[in-house]
Amino acid sequence: MFLTHFEFPTADDEYDYRMQEHRTCFDTYYPFHILSKNQLSMLDFEPITILYGTNGSGKSTALNVIGEKLGLKRDTLYNRTNFYEDYLGLCSYEKEQQIPSESRIVTSDDVFDYMLNIRKMNAGIDGKREDLYDEYLNTRAHGSEFRMKSMADYDELKRVNLARSKTMSKYVRANLVDNVREYSNGESALLYFQERIQENGLYLLDEPENSLSPSRQMELVQYLENAVRFFGCQLIIATHSPFLLALRGAKIYDLNENPVDVKKWQELDEVKEYLKFFEAHREEFKD
Repeated sequence: MFLTHFEFPTADDEYDYRMQEHRTCFDTYYPFHILSKNQLSMLDFEPITILYGTNGSGKSTALNVIGEKLGLKRDTLYNRTNFYEDYLGLCSYEKEQQIPSESRIVTSDDVFDYMLNIRKMNAGIDGKREDLYDEYLNTRAHGSEFRMKSMADYDELKRVNLARSKTMSKYVRANLVDNVREYSNGESALLYFQERIQENGLYLLDEPENSLSPSRQMELVQYLENAVRFFGCQLIIATHSPFLLALRGAKIYDLNENPVDVKKWQELDEVKEYLKFFEAHREEFKD
């Protein structure tokens, strides 16, 4: 356990702030009035804490506020309004021990950008592959004419000998960097979490289920449970995935409730909808 307690401004705090500031020319006071609408003013944390809610419930806002207040690392910037710093000034927290420097917040935008970068790398690899095809054919056609005249010709000699000894596909593979396309989008997303979540850290995960199939989500669940159980990590997760909601030992805040309440995962409305769907189709699963 690193973080034990976090407090957000109450509706009264927000009202007092507006009366003192006299700012009336803005269309939005975000992140003011997002979390207070369902009376979320305090979170008490466990090794795994989950913020559950539908879109617009404020779970991502809460995660971003916590991350910014703690000064956690993040890969992708996000929009901050003129009121963000003032809002952070009204927040407070308590910790059990020093939060490690490698702690971070991971958002779905981070994962998406990671996958886009892989696609860009693959585009470069594709161009290099075409060049190697041409190089192979040219070397095979004219290799017999090559004569080494000095050590400066050594690299060319290696290419000639390689082209003579290999098929085109083996020649290209031998000269091409590893193709990251060997990973699917889901595998790339899972790899991103495995790279970012290290030992002994506090990690805030915003809807990590995005880009992951059910089977990949189950792999992520296993990885996260092991990170907490064996490697000293603490997790705060914003999600509505039933797979992540069922993380063992998780404390779940239902941000759809007013006031926000702590619930078991099987008590959540969205999980009940999944149950009703599969029960309605139970007969179709029989042989």
